[in-house]
Amino acid sequence: MKLQRLIGLAAVLTLSLVSGARAQDLADVKASGVLRHLGVPYAHFVTGSETDPGLDVEMMQLFAKHLGVRYEYVKTDWKNVLGDLTGQVLESKPEGLVAVGTKEAKGDLIANGLTVLPPRQKIVDYSNPTFPSAVWLVATSKAKVKPIKASGDMEKDIAATKKLMTRGSTLVMESTCLDPKLYDLKDKGYQLNYYTRSTNLNEMIPAVLNKDAEMTLLDVPDILVALSKWPGKFKVIGPVSKEQRMGAAFRKDSPELRAAFNEFFAQIQKDGTYARLVVKYYPLAPRYFPGFFTPAKKAKK
Repeated sequence: MKLQRLIGLAAVLTLSLVSGARAQDLADVKASGVLRHLGVPYAHFVTGSETDPGLDVEMMQLFAKHLGVRYEYVKTDWKNVLGDLTGQVLESKPEGLVAVGTKEAKGDLIANGLTVLPPRQKIVDYSNPTFPSAVWLVATSKAKVKPIKASGDMEKDIAATKKLMTRGSTLVMESTCLDPKLYDLKDKGYQLNYYTRSTNLNEMIPAVLNKDAEMTLLDVPDILVALSKWPGKFKVIGPVSKEQRMGAAFRKDSPELRAAFNEFFAQIQKDGTYARLVVKYYPLAPRYFPGFFTPAKKAKK
């Protein structure tokens, strides 16, 4: 009997270790009593501030409360965020993101203004869209290059913007939404300066103002922040991508947690809670994307 008990105990311990390493779906999150939110400090989605922690932080705090569990923020970075969710060591290859090993999964979902991109969709499943985006070319206000004249045809506007990139150096960042491979910019004769001091997208505008390059790729949320933070210091030249979407990311074996979030998100959209958060952190967003943020027009600060 003693041997059987030892075998049984070993089996329980083994199962516990496996459970701790494997992905958690909704039932596991509720059983653990905590929702682990993986976030990269970025724009106004995750700020690091205790008083105004960011749009996605406040939304995930509400989601944890909705589930009846404790909220826990797990800080990560752009290089590791997907692997910290999936428990995979991921490397960027010509064919896309490739798993080359395993590691501990540190969180249950990602929410930090994560752009929906095809290479990422092979690794994770996204929630319903939570924020609109796009990648534009930005230059300092003193740069000689001038903004394009919008034609009403996005393909033509993108081509016109790319043509202007030949007139100077452009700052880019690999393995993010500013990766030149995503927009057919690599090995096309453009002078691309790769930002490598960190994987913090918040540093792109300061780097350009510091003359690391004459222009930079930047996505809409960062541009909306920069318009308020550095008024008159830079100008938007034109689009490099079509309109994109952002969302929360989930492991592919966490469908129930993803479904629960989508249901929760629809609820806070309907009752105006999300609109109020958007107005708090991105007051210009409803003006630039009136279709996506229609309810925000009626929201009160």
